Amino acid sequence: MRKIFVLLALVALALAGPLAAEGQSLAPVPRIGVLRFAGMREDDASFNDSFRQGLRELGYIEGKNIAIEWRFAEGKSDRVAGFARELVRLRVDLIVASGTSAVEAARAATGKIPIVMAGVADAVGSGLVTDLAHPGGNITGMSLNLPGMAGRQLEWVKQLLPGVSRAAFLASRRDPAGRLLAEATERAAGRLGIRIQVLPIDGAADLDAAFATMRREQVGVLIIQPFVTDGLDRVVELAGRSRLPSVSWLRGFAEAGVLMTYGPDQREIWRHAAIYVERILKGAKPRDLAVTEPTKHVLVVNLKTAKTLGLTVPPVVLNRADEVIH
Repeated sequence: MRKIFVLLALVALALAGPLAAEGQSLAPVPRIGVLRFAGMREDDASFNDSFRQGLRELGYIEGKNIAIEWRFAEGKSDRVAGFARELVRLRVDLIVASGTSAVEAARAATGKIPIVMAGVADAVGSGLVTDLAHPGGNITGMSLNLPGMAGRQLEWVKQLLPGVSRAAFLASRRDPAGRLLAEATERAAGRLGIRIQVLPIDGAADLDAAFATMRREQVGVLIIQPFVTDGLDRVVELAGRSRLPSVSWLRGFAEAGVLMTYGPDQREIWRHAAIYVERILKGAKPRDLAVTEPTKHVLVVNLKTAKTLGLTVPPVVLNRADEVIH
């Protein structure tokens, strides 16, 4: 009888190992939602990879010990709101939102699920948080302070185009940060003796009329709001036809053919977002995590575009550029 008992115990122990391992493999992993207002999945590979790399450095590997629900709204306000509600229905543990519209949509969808800002133009100015050091509520992350960079950006414009006196600012009505950026650019332009013509658009269908206004006003440079992504290729095409230099904040715009960009390093923003994710998954509350601003800014010049426009980029700009696209 004793031998039978021992035998049964050994069989039970042998079975317990695989079952325990199976139970461990079936243990729930954190699920996060990533909601991007601008761009499409195939266009955002570098940013997606930067986020994944940031998570890997903290021990999180997508598909292994963390699950990510990716949602790309392609610049469509109705789509971003629907995606935000969908992520809430999926009961994700937190939402990483990129773009002011994405954060607003996430905030409207939930007051409980933590929201990490992966780059908004101005978190305080847009009313997303009341204070950077003490955000309160369920939102934290990184605020890009793009309005604060408008002056430095225009200083680079003056270095690039010393004689410029008129500029157009192409603003998206779909992005709630558009007004903040336009006003900051107008103030900075006034100090530098540049007259700004603000041209709000709803989408690509408005571009022909906007460029007709630019030609009529004889503007010397086009400033593109960072989240004017619907029809960016068309903007670049029309600027080329009009032989109109264009500038913006984000590196991706220079890659698309904009002449010059000056702004935060977006890859670092996404890797920094991973740090917020890790801290929240370990129990930190968004209200206790200070909102940060980027410390690294990059100047990118597209020499291929300069050649198309017949422009010679001054050495002072080339020598200070962090990246030159040939």
